[in-house]
Amino acid sequence: MATYKIKVNGITKTVEAEAEMPLLWALRDLMGLTGTKYGCGIGSCGSCTVMLNGESVRSCQTAISDVGDKDVLTIEGLGARELHPLQKAWVEHDVPQCGFCQAGQIMAAAAFLKETPNPTDAQIDEAMNAILCRCGTYPRIREAIKAAAKEMK
Repeated sequence: MATYKIKVNGITKTVEAEAEMPLLWALRDLMGLTGTKYGCGIGSCGSCTVMLNGESVRSCQTAISDVGDKDVLTIEGLGARELHPLQKAWVEHDVPQCGFCQAGQIMAAAAFLKETPNPTDAQIDEAMNAILCRCGTYPRIREAIKAAAKEMK
């Protein structure tokens, strides 16, 4: 076991963990941040997506020892003070059904909009196709991302 200091949602937290422990489990089990979901465990579904220094990563495939001094942002931190435009758009466009993938969807969309503030439908589809939604709400996800992009301008 080693001790790691990790900046999560703007707050430095100290945890003891094995070096290979996935960030997902450190967030959920050691820090109590359960918004990040476990889906497949192999990085395929995207339910565990968080932002690491502003880039979306699969937390189930990111070892805690690889985080270092990078900033981790989870769904809890995205709208900590008030709902993020993406979170508002998700509600307005009735995106969630089961809700399981939604934290990963929103975090991936937030990272995407940082890089592509004026996305086309094709760009949205390409960026979001790696996050699996079992309920198939992809058309509503696209509309919510477009609405959030407008609000964020």
